[in-house]
Amino acid sequence: MTNETKQDRVLIFDTTLRDGEQSPGATMSHNEKLEIATLLDEMGVDIIEAGFPIASEGDFQAVSEIAKLSKNAVICGLARANYKDIDRCWEAVKGAARPRIHTFIGTSPQHRAIPNLTMDAMADRIHETVSHARNLCDNVQWSPMDAIRTEHDYLCRTVEIAIKAGATTINIPDTVGYTTPRESADIIKMLLERVPGADEIVFATHCHNDLGMATANALAAVDAGARQIECTINGLGERAGNTALEEVVMAMKVRGDIMPYHTEIDTTKIMNLSRRVSQVSGFAVQYNKAIVGKNAFAHESGIHQDGMLKSADTFEIMRPQDIGLSGTSLPLGKHSGRAALRAKLGEMGYELGDNQLKDVFVRFKELADRKKEVYDEDLTALMRDSGAGEQNERIKVKFLRVICGTEAPQSADLILEVDGVERQETCQGDGPVDATFKAIKEIFPTSARLQLYQVHAVTEGTDAQATVSVRLEEDGKIVTGQSADTDTVVASAKAYVNALNRLLVRREKTGPDADVKMVKYTDVG
Repeated sequence: MTNETKQDRVLIFDTTLRDGEQSPGATMSHNEKLEIATLLDEMGVDIIEAGFPIASEGDFQAVSEIAKLSKNAVICGLARANYKDIDRCWEAVKGAARPRIHTFIGTSPQHRAIPNLTMDAMADRIHETVSHARNLCDNVQWSPMDAIRTEHDYLCRTVEIAIKAGATTINIPDTVGYTTPRESADIIKMLLERVPGADEIVFATHCHNDLGMATANALAAVDAGARQIECTINGLGERAGNTALEEVVMAMKVRGDIMPYHTEIDTTKIMNLSRRVSQVSGFAVQYNKAIVGKNAFAHESGIHQDGMLKSADTFEIMRPQDIGLSGTSLPLGKHSGRAALRAKLGEMGYELGDNQLKDVFVRFKELADRKKEVYDEDLTALMRDSGAGEQNERIKVKFLRVICGTEAPQSADLILEVDGVERQETCQGDGPVDATFKAIKEIFPTSARLQLYQVHAVTEGTDAQATVSVRLEEDGKIVTGQSADTDTVVASAKAYVNALNRLLVRREKTGPDADVKMVKYTDVG
């Protein structure tokens, strides 16, 4: 690697499958993780943090399989600063063509108090564990968790120890989203100036968005000399989320005049990945989200519309095509054929085999019979529901009829298929949705508590599909289910059942305290 390339090139480290999946309710199935990893690899992500192998057997299996499937990216696993975690991580990633071990420990006063280690004892542990990781793998990343709130002298000391022990990448995480752009840059500059050997390794930045500055903080760190950005698709992550991949990549692409850096990301694949991560995580993208929000390329103001008609660059600093949008919305209808549907889905980033297209086409026709026009957003919702069967659903909605209106009582007559057996229940409630949810709980009793019920229209008009999100919590496990239908009550029932199926998957794949451990120990960024 030449000096010029090293200075200009910024590595993209995606942690959607690790830090992003830690968002409450965002747990992905095994097949969904493999799919997202493949899409990230194809998009040109340099390093994929595939998971935290010690957390559960499911996480270990996912990381191990992603490692074997990866064609280009470095595959990384996370490990705490102990031999057991590091050994388990190595077992998971060693099948990759380019494996990496990422180990961490909290170095701030707040985090040193958790294992109750003195500064000297922690320094010894850093040396021992990084050395152990390097003996297993020649690509080792080390993170001082909560680096921003760590005393500068101690931060320099621990970074120097990690470098001498063999770390090839040093990540400086703003674990609690506390820093500002100037401070983010100053810390990277300080480490480069004060730590021996700092010019021989790669510094990374990992920012959280608690104060809304994650993207700015990450770019400031790059300006100061960091050459790896840790980020997630859609900014997914704990609390307020992580630095959004699409934001930092497009910021460097659009403003190369003042940020002369480049990545190897194929930006035309951004929109498809954004949509897919939203679907599998159950986290909708806010309409005004930078780059990938529904309104990011929408113009309603008369002045804006007039300017756009004359020249697109009057109000758009990037082209929709740059992120994988066609730039126009061409709705389909009930007379559209299979070829037109395949072409449209292809434009949206979905590549379907003949059998899958056949299934989706049947569902498309059913929707088109109920709607005059089927828009991009309708197709996105349709594809999400078409993929639900990958989770080996034990519970399915077979029939639903509700009675509602001004005259009480409101009721729901529901048939669910549970493990292949149909069961029926009729319940009354405070409205049709409440009655439907009561009927579900009668058929499939559970202690899960409803944390969120949210409805939004996919498109405009009275025939719009409603997308419903349902979040359930049971014994610390949080899952989110989604579904879309032109009938809001049907969508609600399917979303609740989707959440129950996800909860059953988590019961099977995680130990009783796996989620507690993950929240407690893996908030490295």
